[in-house]
Amino acid sequence: MIFLGQASNYRGGRVLRHLFAHGNQKDALALRSALAKRYKVEPTAGEPEERVLLYHTGRSALAAAIIAVAPKGSQVIIPGLTCIAVVRAVRAAGCEPVFVDIDPETLQYDWDSLDKTLKVCYNAKVIVAQNTLGLPLDMAKLEKIAKKHHLEIVEDLAHCAGRFYADGREIGSVGAAAALSFNKGKAIDTISGGALVLRSAKFNMPSSPIFRAKRSARWRERWYPVLGAIIRAGYHIKLGKVFTAIFLKLGWIEKSADAELNLDVKLSNWQAKLALRQLEALPLSPLRGYYLVKNRSKLLAECAKHGFYLNEIWYDTPVSPERYLKEANFPSADCPNTVAVAKTIINLPTWYPEEKLEPVRELIRPYILDGGVHD
Repeated sequence: MIFLGQASNYRGGRVLRHLFAHGNQKDALALRSALAKRYKVEPTAGEPEERVLLYHTGRSALAAAIIAVAPKGSQVIIPGLTCIAVVRAVRAAGCEPVFVDIDPETLQYDWDSLDKTLKVCYNAKVIVAQNTLGLPLDMAKLEKIAKKHHLEIVEDLAHCAGRFYADGREIGSVGAAAALSFNKGKAIDTISGGALVLRSAKFNMPSSPIFRAKRSARWRERWYPVLGAIIRAGYHIKLGKVFTAIFLKLGWIEKSADAELNLDVKLSNWQAKLALRQLEALPLSPLRGYYLVKNRSKLLAECAKHGFYLNEIWYDTPVSPERYLKEANFPSADCPNTVAVAKTIINLPTWYPEEKLEPVRELIRPYILDGGVHD
């Protein structure tokens, strides 16, 4: 069976390494140093690792990045196709998110829409470079636009750690700040966590997080790969959804979108050790391939009959998950491309061998819309 979620990128020995991992402050310092070096922190009076902070969640790291570079009350430009974590991070920084329509060919900013938006956003101070699904945007063009409108670039590396822009620069080494997420299903996955890399020396660092996560959260993070394996196994006997519901009811697992945003809570040392190991061996492929399809519900049902569970889509509403779309206050009329893509996109993971994915590609092909192949 093929899964997009339920820790399906955790298999075999990786589950046990995660469950029994241990670390100390040296591991956290090593991760901070590695991030500062990799993402080219500008020289400062102190040590480079002092420009890196480790958080319990990626959304906390993104909020910290925006706090560092944008005055409160500023407008922050974000792509229409995103998740509630990004919206909440902007608002937690005391700023206003401004959505811009996307180009369905790239899933990145539609340049004409961005130009129109910036002409009327007189208080915009930051633009977020999301690089959705790990697909690099045209950073050279974005830099020109940012310079013209006096915007700082914050690079969101949740999907794209290890990837490169067309001009050869590594994603995360360009903007004033970079925010990484180590949450479930991200390019670096330690079930939860994140990091702020404040590259520009002209900005002051936010306060360091000092508290450990609650014991219940730490328990969930340790055991989620094990529970995910149980859930996946449950689908063989048609009990996968039942197991998921039970684990949610017991509080043993948590929906990804419901992760906390708290800038006072730090990353556990053992997770820092695992994140460093992944940072040193990042894949060069996109995080997920995608297709734009017709009759998506019918296709997903057909895939499930053949053992391919692809329902956890990035992103099946303009701001995912759907239950938070109203909270996001998304301007559907201003972002028609985003709305259309969200209604038609499906994903394939990249962590399975190609021979396992080819059968599901055969199922998908009759449903693909013209121009809708991106794998």
